[in-house]
Amino acid sequence: MENQEKSTESAQVTKPAYIMVQMKVDSLEELNQRYAQFAIPILMKHGGQMIAGTPAPNVKEGDWNGNWAAVLQFPSMEAAEGWYNSDEYQPYKNLRINELQSEVGRVVIIPGM
Repeated sequence: MENQEKSTESAQVTKPAYIMVQMKVDSLEELNQRYAQFAIPILMKHGGQMIAGTPAPNVKEGDWNGNWAAVLQFPSMEAAEGWYNSDEYQPYKNLRINELQSEVGRVVIIPGM
């Protein structure tokens, strides 16, 4: 009976989710001033945090033409999707896509294990 309870408890554990971001922007300073300082507090409201970010990632395979890479962590896939699709974030997402990025970036949501 005890083993059954433990497996039921572990089945209910919510797994984290990660968002990988790769982008090329015209100005990292403008990205921070017009986007990041507003988008990060919204991310935090959804339980997210930026756990890594750099303009110069150590690329081991594939092509890299960006100048910003980041990894975001959320408590669940639902929280990650909730942030990305939230009404509050949409103006900043549109700003990033339509004005700040000089090329199409990549945003990938990955479930944790």
